[in-house]
Amino acid sequence: MRKKVRTGLIGMVLAITLIGFVGSVLAQEKPADNMELVKEKIRTDKKLFIATNMQLTESEAKAFWPVYEAYQAELGKLRDREIKLIEEFATNFETMSDDVAKNLLDDSLSIDSDHQKLHQSYLSKIRGTLPEKKVARYYQLESKINAVLEYEMAKRIPLVQ
Repeated sequence: MRKKVRTGLIGMVLAITLIGFVGSVLAQEKPADNMELVKEKIRTDKKLFIATNMQLTESEAKAFWPVYEAYQAELGKLRDREIKLIEEFATNFETMSDDVAKNLLDDSLSIDSDHQKLHQSYLSKIRGTLPEKKVARYYQLESKINAVLEYEMAKRIPLVQ
């Protein structure tokens, strides 16, 4: 029981650190200048958070981490598309036309759809490396991390006027 509480506390501390770091960088005037720093920090903290909470055996880790890295590379491409979308929103925020709003919304929904397709496409690969309960735990962790990142972005992006 003590190990679970300790692991949970470590995870919470990492999540809070991630939230604080992302929040402080996104709040700066020129977030694009710091985006590579943000992405690297998120990758590092995320991998530590996953490792801490997955409690993988040596053989599970050997099979899981290469699949995780490939998945994260694909996920990174989607995050890059999201960042580009946010930058386009910021560029057009004060003078947004209906056409631009439509394109931004369509692109956003396309990215959401591609996220779902990516999750689904890696499910069998991850299932090939871990027992089902750990697969479920991994997807829970990914979901929690995504919720934190989405919340931080949503909190800072103003509504279209």
